Amino acid sequence: MGPRRQLFALAATAALGRAVADALRVPLGAHEERGFEDGEHKVRPLDDVADSDVYVVQSTHGGPDESTNDKLVRLAFFIGALKDAGAARVTAVVPYLAYARKDRRTKPNDPVTTRYVAQMLESVGTDCVVTLEVHNPAAFENAFRCRAIALTGTPLFVDYAKAHLAKEDLAVVSPDAGGMKRAELLREALEAAFGRPVGKGLAEKHRSAGVVSGDLFVGDVADRTALIVDDLISTGGTLLRTAKSARAAGAKRVLALVTHGLFMAGSEDVLADPAIERVVVTDAVPSFRLQKPTDKLVTLPCAPLFAEAIRRLSEHRNLTDLFVF
Repeated sequence: MGPRRQLFALAATAALGRAVADALRVPLGAHEERGFEDGEHKVRPLDDVADSDVYVVQSTHGGPDESTNDKLVRLAFFIGALKDAGAARVTAVVPYLAYARKDRRTKPNDPVTTRYVAQMLESVGTDCVVTLEVHNPAAFENAFRCRAIALTGTPLFVDYAKAHLAKEDLAVVSPDAGGMKRAELLREALEAAFGRPVGKGLAEKHRSAGVVSGDLFVGDVADRTALIVDDLISTGGTLLRTAKSARAAGAKRVLALVTHGLFMAGSEDVLADPAIERVVVTDAVPSFRLQKPTDKLVTLPCAPLFAEAIRRLSEHRNLTDLFVF
């Protein structure tokens, strides 16, 4: 028998942590988070973790009550405390990994923050990092020396398509060349699930000094339901441009399948635009920034996916069929 498995969730991600615990049918470990008058804080386990296989759930998106940096530091400090308390192994389960979009230098002396975050987590003894749908999977893997696992939203989106799109002719569209691997993964999974061909499409995208441009669209989306797949929606500008291009190319319907809904300023106008019929996201990042309710938004729970990954990791089982990169 291996080390016992224990699961913790820090306060900022408590709801998702409880959902993962419920899916695993295990209790959450007890811990203390305490803030001090000067803004400093501490976090420590209250349960005995000696010789345990410990999993810590903490998403690192900004808001609503703690910043990205607050969440990262609390996660790092807690992992360090767990290792100091004798944990045999600590896995950081980070549904949304902050700073992962800055994975290369695009200007002189640019920071490569993906690597810096990796070094910070490794420095406190992290043995494994599990996250969901990073912007650049290759850069994510290369940033870490410990085991790094990037789950994808593919299993969740395939289940959604089975439930709601089983009778439709589909095409999977990438909003840029960098997302082609993500789109192809979903397209192949849908073909396997439905036993019929699924079309593909690609929108042109150029970014310079924060300005996005590009008008070309290629693909076989005519008379099909186009599924735009992406890792996140921020302002939604890229998503809307892609949706309009797919419509112009003859798509009957356009749905967006986006793992992380950040929904920054401007995104509510995108949700309201008729070019997009529906936006499907996961609850890895709660949609707390949206001020107006909309029936165009569908939220899929990601806790079962993380629970299954944790179960397999603790039992040393394969993750391949979870569509990991």
